[in-house]
Amino acid sequence: MSKPMPSGSRQPKCAQCRKKPVSAQYRPFCSKRCADVDLNKWLTDGYSIPGAPVDLADDVPGQEMSEDD
Repeated sequence: MSKPMPSGSRQPKCAQCRKKPVSAQYRPFCSKRCADVDLNKWLTDGYSIPGAPVDLADDVPGQEMSEDD
C-alpha cells in the first residue's frame, strides 16, 4: 500500500489542462489562457446538464396558460 503524501508537498493541478500546477493569481487555473478557455465554455454553453428538452412555449411572455390547458 502506498504512503500518503504530506499535505505541504502536494500542489493542485490546473482545472482546465490538468498539466501545470495552479497559479495563485488565476486559481484554480494555471494561467490566464486556461481561465479564458473555461470562461469561453461557459459563455458558449459548453457546459450543460443532460435532461429533457425544454418547451420554448413556456418561456414566451404574454402566453398565459388557461385553466383548460
